Amino acid sequence: MALAVGKSQAAVVAIAAGLLAMVALGAYGEAGPRQAVAALIGGLAGLSLYHASFGFTAAWRRIVTERRGGGLRAQFVLILLTSAVSFPLIAWGHVLGWPTGGFVFPFGLAAAFGAFLFGIGMQLGGGCGSGTLFTAGGGSTRMMITLASFILGSVAATAHLHLWGRLPKLPPMSLIREFGPHGAFLLTAFVLGLLAIATVVIERRAHGSIAEARPTKSFFAGPWSPMMGAVMLAIVGIATLIVIGRPWGITSAFALWGGKLFHAAGVPVESWPYWTWQRGALENPVLRDTTSVMDFGIILGAMAAAGLAGRFAPVWRLSRRDVLTAVAGGLMMGYGARLAYGCNIGAYLGGLVSGSLHGWLWLAFGFLGSLAGTRVRLRLGMD
Repeated sequence: MALAVGKSQAAVVAIAAGLLAMVALGAYGEAGPRQAVAALIGGLAGLSLYHASFGFTAAWRRIVTERRGGGLRAQFVLILLTSAVSFPLIAWGHVLGWPTGGFVFPFGLAAAFGAFLFGIGMQLGGGCGSGTLFTAGGGSTRMMITLASFILGSVAATAHLHLWGRLPKLPPMSLIREFGPHGAFLLTAFVLGLLAIATVVIERRAHGSIAEARPTKSFFAGPWSPMMGAVMLAIVGIATLIVIGRPWGITSAFALWGGKLFHAAGVPVESWPYWTWQRGALENPVLRDTTSVMDFGIILGAMAAAGLAGRFAPVWRLSRRDVLTAVAGGLMMGYGARLAYGCNIGAYLGGLVSGSLHGWLWLAFGFLGSLAGTRVRLRLGMD
């Protein structure tokens, strides 16, 4: 199918593709072929996130403000499709010669507060970790401000993380270890099924029927249906597990970028407890960090997608409210993500597809924070 893309938009696509190729080649030079493939997986993630408008933020807000649950149900499909592969890989991958590790972390007061703070921040900032990246890559100048604040909040949290770590916490719990991969998958599917049914009931009571999903119009130019987005992002998540050996993550790179900037400016971040065991990451080229390489890919993949859709058109005039809420939201998300082991991708999605209890607890506290943030948005007239 031919694409009708104007010259300026074609230039955007060409620049994005060229930069992505440069990132992949640089990553190959720094860390080998897997690192290069990680950049390309990130590019596919950016394309998929943009064309499907697959943000966690709007879906969580819509179930509250509009009583529409299609976005949440697409998230549940994404989790189940990825878990169908990740659970067996985590359980038996080492036997098959494909060792895969999951994100299984303890969850306590610090993580609960961090997830809650993140939930507020993503509603004020207008996107979660992945949402910030793909929207910024798609040309949103406001999300560039959110991203910069996200980075600042992330590195600020690393200064205090050892203090937060002293608070009480539950031990890590793996459903895969407790129930086996089949039992863990059935339990995950059962709980997500109940949640999906609840969204259907809520939507039908409010509107009398389920909203018809947006159809996929074009693979390259978009837009995609939410379920198309879920399938493609499941491919991203599974590819990440196979190539890198762990779930997809986003926000640890933000802390690293901020740490490197602070370090270059003479701030002794290497003396902070968080960085004492990651000093190599501070000193090594950023292209050796897999999460950073994937994040660069997301930005550039989304930029290419925006060009293919003919929609790359940055708006440079922002209101004071836009700027202030972007800064506040970014700072909250950055700080909260470090306390809570990541964002919607690394902690919520990454935790659930690892069979970790902390992913479910992150979902609960993150959603409560999102609910509070949604109320703040309404008071500020942001909807």
